Amino acid sequence: MRSERTLRLSNARTIMKRLLFLLALLLTLPFPTAHAAKAPHVVFMIGEDEYKTWETLPEFAERDLKPAGYRVTIIHADAQDKNNWPGLTAALKDADLLFLSVRRRTPHTDQLDAVRAHLAAGKPLVGIRTACHAFALRPKDKLADEKLAVWQDFDPEVLGGHYTNHHPNGPTTIITLAPGAQGSAILKGVAVSKFTTIGSLYKVSPLVPDAKPLLLGSIPDQPAEPLAWTRLYGPKHARIFNTTLGHADDFQNPDFRRLLLNAVAWAGEK
Repeated sequence: MRSERTLRLSNARTIMKRLLFLLALLLTLPFPTAHAAKAPHVVFMIGEDEYKTWETLPEFAERDLKPAGYRVTIIHADAQDKNNWPGLTAALKDADLLFLSVRRRTPHTDQLDAVRAHLAAGKPLVGIRTACHAFALRPKDKLADEKLAVWQDFDPEVLGGHYTNHHPNGPTTIITLAPGAQGSAILKGVAVSKFTTIGSLYKVSPLVPDAKPLLLGSIPDQPAEPLAWTRLYGPKHARIFNTTLGHADDFQNPDFRRLLLNAVAWAGEK
């Protein structure tokens, strides 16, 4: 009887030792922190009536960004108040990157202040098509309400361009590599030689001196214009990518979507 009792005690001690060993082992394993496991957060700010980015950008996010591991928040301008983006201020507090498609809107002051704060913190921005006149009024226009805000020099100050207008619709824009852009990570996998667009060519020259052109666009009898470029903004060097591409048909081109995906990846690097 004593032998059975002794055996049971021995087995219990053995089991306990094994459990303690396993517990000690588990405590030494590196568990991922919540921050490490958190996917990069891209916030889209969409508000334009020309190029259907209210459709094409959400589709791009589902098709290309989310499978690449990004979290996405899409914020459209309010249909009843086109200068209001409900939820934008809160979303930008958690954003790792702002993706901008806005045309001549004057956001509520707190919302434009949130965009400014995002950039001032050194966080990146990717702009598309009408972003170069996102928050600018035409010369004869005035703010409709004192609660609204304007950023007239957003284009040269942040994006690094000088948008004045666009060429007439019609000619196909031929796209070529800008001098010195060879080897850019943003152009990796982009077949520039097969790339054209039917979108009107924007007049954005000259770029600011520190901007780096990646793609140029040409139409007959007109000087070439930058189509895509990068620069750093502000004391904390927020990474900026901007392209005047973004016509609805451009999104049918896998090379264009690859360009945007690469740009998001580049802009999000530290």
